[in-house]
Amino acid sequence: MAKKQFKAESKRLLDMMIHSIYTNREIFLRELISNASDALDKRHYLSLTDSRYATNPENLKITLEIKKDTRQLIIEDTGVGMSAEELEKNLGTIARSGSAEFRKQLENNTNNVDIIGQFGVGFYSAFIVAKHVLVETKSPAEEKGYAWSSSGEDGYTITEIEKPEAGTKITIDLKDNTEEESFDEFLEEYKIRELVKKYSDYVRYPIQMEVTKSIPDPTEEGKTIDTKELVTLNSMVPLWKKPKSEVTEEEYNSFYKSKFNDWENPQKVIHYNVEGTLSYTALLFIPSRTPYNFYYQDFEAGLQLYSKGVFILDKAKDFVPDYYRFVQGIIDSDDLNLNISREILQQDRQVKLLAKSIEKKIHSALEDMLKNDRENYEKFFDNFGLNLKYGIYQDYGIHKEQLQDLILFRSSKEGKYVTLKEYTDRMVEGQNAIYYAVGSSVDEIERSPIMPKLKKKGYEVLYFLDERDEFVSGIMQNYDEKKFISISQANLDLDSEEEKKEIEEKTAENKDMLTAMKDALADKVKEVRISSRLIDDPVCIVADEGVSLDMERYMANDPMNKDRAITATKILEINPNHPIFNKLREVSTSSPDKLKEYTDVLYDQALLIEGLPIKNPVEFAKKITNLIVDAKN
Repeated sequence: MAKKQFKAESKRLLDMMIHSIYTNREIFLRELISNASDALDKRHYLSLTDSRYATNPENLKITLEIKKDTRQLIIEDTGVGMSAEELEKNLGTIARSGSAEFRKQLENNTNNVDIIGQFGVGFYSAFIVAKHVLVETKSPAEEKGYAWSSSGEDGYTITEIEKPEAGTKITIDLKDNTEEESFDEFLEEYKIRELVKKYSDYVRYPIQMEVTKSIPDPTEEGKTIDTKELVTLNSMVPLWKKPKSEVTEEEYNSFYKSKFNDWENPQKVIHYNVEGTLSYTALLFIPSRTPYNFYYQDFEAGLQLYSKGVFILDKAKDFVPDYYRFVQGIIDSDDLNLNISREILQQDRQVKLLAKSIEKKIHSALEDMLKNDRENYEKFFDNFGLNLKYGIYQDYGIHKEQLQDLILFRSSKEGKYVTLKEYTDRMVEGQNAIYYAVGSSVDEIERSPIMPKLKKKGYEVLYFLDERDEFVSGIMQNYDEKKFISISQANLDLDSEEEKKEIEEKTAENKDMLTAMKDALADKVKEVRISSRLIDDPVCIVADEGVSLDMERYMANDPMNKDRAITATKILEINPNHPIFNKLREVSTSSPDKLKEYTDVLYDQALLIEGLPIKNPVEFAKKITNLIVDAKN
């Protein structure tokens, strides 16, 4: 038969294949196995209505063969095969899809046919590694078989052949090795087994290959001989395709640990199936520990993507938002194109719909764990709560509404975790804000001079123990119409009208002393004033509106901000009920120099209590020494 030429557009695409547009050459085997699986699907379906296609289900299989001496790789199936006309139509034009056309014809009859192939493009990926491809095929409905032969750009021939069995056999003559590229790896059993396991482990039909095995030599003790054994390379039935009710906890745990290289069981399993406009199956896992590199740039998030049991992509991060990037698992959708790329994922409308659906399922699972398995949720939050908080202030807070009820804080109520809803639900009468304190530990916050007043009033205080917590409250601003207020904020507004009046009177009585203290501190503080929030301690530093003391402390401890550190506008508050207050009043009239010295010491003391650095530690130590000497005199 005369050689035929590819159509112009097909020739251009083929040229790209031959010169390898794929950086990942091994993808060709996935494509050819997927096509073989499609052909088996098609034969099974047709056999339901046409006896010519009938065969024992055990005969539906894919066989691989390596011929090292001739540098050939063979992929054979017992599927539907092709007629001469189908060969011309499906292989003569790249991107002409026999499977797609077949599925289109069946749309009005059934939705259960699992055919996903883009046959033309997938088949031509063989030319990434092949210098010549021979396709021998026979339809069960035909007497004759046909051979399609091509070396690529020079066109193809179709000839009639004798082929006893129905199905398709593809023989690939591998390209010659060059200095830049070697193709010998595709003649190695271990490599083919590896690729089948990686890409096609869950194809529903057995993928078989004769492999070399060493057995004891029956004629000579202590020696072995090599023999060939036909083995099935793939698992066939994916765990995620089984009904949830039929999968044991042990099976989930074993699958997770082997698939995702973890030695611990997952903390949460999310397994579900969605059918509709976009159908998919998901098997998701929340790890029980934080990966060692989770908060580093080299951590790769994302799910494994399959289409009809055929592996497409690893670490497909477009399916989960960044704040849920701790989730690992598998998505299998028949509605996704097998040849989808990472670039297409970002643009694909179906992918966006699927991602939104997955996000809702993860959110729902976390809500359920929070409500019904609090102990486990708190363990989860210890591992990944920081990521949820990041999600709140990421992208200027656009996700705060959906994440705010998932975050936890320690609080002054027994030091236990509390949700924002739990906090607001048990606010005492008259409380109209959410109070929080920032510190590196519960003990540090408990020692704050401001805490006793809030406890006395029965106000619960959230403990912001992570440096990012204040970013979270800053983005949120409020929850359930209750503002977040730091206990070190100047306008705490804890006083009754009677208490406010008393403070005003004491301020008026001590106006000159307070002014002198402010002058002593100069621009270190905006104001020195009588405190209504202190009970046991002599002084405290609070921040006026704007930058908080906590933010100043955070920025001061960040090496990246040393040269552009920001400072809070500070106010020094004096406890009028502390013995030191009377001492200040005494020296304010008798010894202005002493008042200045005492004021400096009290200011530095207040800074240290807040965890802020003092400007001159040596000078501070000298003043403390002088005070001790004066006390002895």
